[in-house]
Amino acid sequence: MAALGRDVVFEDFFPSMVEKLGSEGFLKELRNGFRVLMDEEREVITFESLKKNSALLGLQGMSDDELMCMLREGDLDGDGCLNEREFCVLMVRLSPDLMDKSRLWFAETVANAF
Repeated sequence: MAALGRDVVFEDFFPSMVEKLGSEGFLKELRNGFRVLMDEEREVITFESLKKNSALLGLQGMSDDELMCMLREGDLDGDGCLNEREFCVLMVRLSPDLMDKSRLWFAETVANAF
């Protein structure tokens, strides 16, 4: 289990999702999650859209500070919101098992390339 904040803990189901759905299916599910949380007009996740829609994913107990922390953690280009790529990268980074596996996949790819 991983902690997102003081009181929010989630079970890391991502590795089993990847095994069941494959990498393409898993990415499709991440993109679906992004669409649930995004601001429909701007097509990015903003603080307001995250706050409004986070209850749909069981995160209704998160404080404004915790939501802002999530946005800052994933905001790679500094625009204050998350695009689809930033959201997917953040979700993978929040999964310790997926991070470990991605390092192994990368190492295997490099080893097989030479």
